[in-house]
Amino acid sequence: MFKNNNKIRVRFAPSPTGFVHIGSLRTALYNYLFAKQNNGSFVLRIEDTDRTRFVEGALENILSVLEKLSLKWDEGPFLENGKIIERGDCCPYVQSKRLEIYNKYASDLVKKGHAYYCFCSTERLDEVRRKQELNHQPTMYDGLCRNLDKETVAKNLEQNLPYVIRLAVPRKGTTKFNDLVHGEIVFENKLIDDQVLIKSDGFPTYHLAVVVDDYLMKITHIIRGEEWLSSTPKHVILFDYLGWPRPQFIHLPLIMRKDPVTGKIVKMSKRQGDVAVEDYLKNGFLPETLNNFVAMLGWNSGTEQEVFSLDELVKFFDIHKIQKASAIFDLTKLEWLNSQYLKKMTVDNLIDQCLPYLIESNLVVQNLSIEEKEKIAKIVTITQERLKKVSEITEATYFFFKQPNFNPQIMIWKKSDKKITEERLSELINFFKVYSGEWTVRGIEEAVLKKIDNKKWDIGTTLWPLRVSLSGLEKSPGPFDLLWVLGKEESLRRIKESLEKLINI
Repeated sequence: MFKNNNKIRVRFAPSPTGFVHIGSLRTALYNYLFAKQNNGSFVLRIEDTDRTRFVEGALENILSVLEKLSLKWDEGPFLENGKIIERGDCCPYVQSKRLEIYNKYASDLVKKGHAYYCFCSTERLDEVRRKQELNHQPTMYDGLCRNLDKETVAKNLEQNLPYVIRLAVPRKGTTKFNDLVHGEIVFENKLIDDQVLIKSDGFPTYHLAVVVDDYLMKITHIIRGEEWLSSTPKHVILFDYLGWPRPQFIHLPLIMRKDPVTGKIVKMSKRQGDVAVEDYLKNGFLPETLNNFVAMLGWNSGTEQEVFSLDELVKFFDIHKIQKASAIFDLTKLEWLNSQYLKKMTVDNLIDQCLPYLIESNLVVQNLSIEEKEKIAKIVTITQERLKKVSEITEATYFFFKQPNFNPQIMIWKKSDKKITEERLSELINFFKVYSGEWTVRGIEEAVLKKIDNKKWDIGTTLWPLRVSLSGLEKSPGPFDLLWVLGKEESLRRIKESLEKLINI
């Protein structure tokens, strides 16, 4: 538990600019875990003030992803009956609905001398930036409008000249703040840009809106990605200028991955197609797996336990154990973790997960017969231990539904020949025709092995062609699993057809 006299309130504040990526999921998850662990509130706020990047449907996607991963929020927008509604004491939670609030505080800052009107054109700003780059200087506003007298400002406003409102950053000294992960951070004020607070379209920038909302929504802890660390001194200055207490800052380490081409460790970003949470879900990773895996990207329980339920993560998560070093996104580890969850699933639950993939691949139909349901239950039972992702069910089992075309020569065991293979398959056909024992994996296995032993046959020369004749593949489940799933009638049909193919080459 985190010791704090005030009720802990945290927020996840995504922008509706596209899909929810892995970094955003980790931010949401850590905020959720910290809030639940401390009986606090988890607020969802939508930061949509950059209208040029707004993507239709992105808000619905954010809500959908959080729902799928069971990260339930206490306040904010909710999707009910296809409509967005907002609930909580701090409505509205969508920033584009709060413009009057931001403009009020921007005006207050101007009146107090902590912000100023800037009338510089885009062309002038581009020229200033170009010269700074040529001289290898930091690219930042040169402060031309910072000392305009009141009369000039009033005249420009009266003439409706386009303007922005900028933060008047102190030109001397330093800005310090404490971060729970990185400790004390110090920035030289002369290197902090006079950040635009209100844009020419009247919308606030992220920097003003986030500070105003975090105060008004009583946010006690700001848990976000390390990429926001360089912006934090601007936020700290704003908190101080407005006379508001600073929240506790907690900046999470970057998430890196290994580039499959160069082998170099690079930063994961939205530009990569493999970072969307929805994509991982569609590709057969379970929500439980993603929560578990993402929780470990920057935090360690300090135990040997690797598989955690969401309730266990709430119990074990420790905000003080978040690491500084970058986290490495390891797809192999993610697949292994997913396989552990799949192995623990009941067969019925796994069937529910697998069916959409089988239906999409046209291997089964929506309305299954009793026989088809029984067959799928068998398939899932023998496949469960080998699955890394639910989506693999199609590739792992398609041959159960339709025998693939194959070269009959692959039925010949490496230490055998065509004649022996034909004899073995012929004998097995006769054997299964009269077999009246239990059609179970164990029953079939005992009977076939007894037959092999009585005949003094080599196991490889018998079981290899039997397995391939049933599956049409060089690699597949064992012959007894195949026989059990396919049933006696279908098994006999496949063995006969395979034998005929072999005879005719």
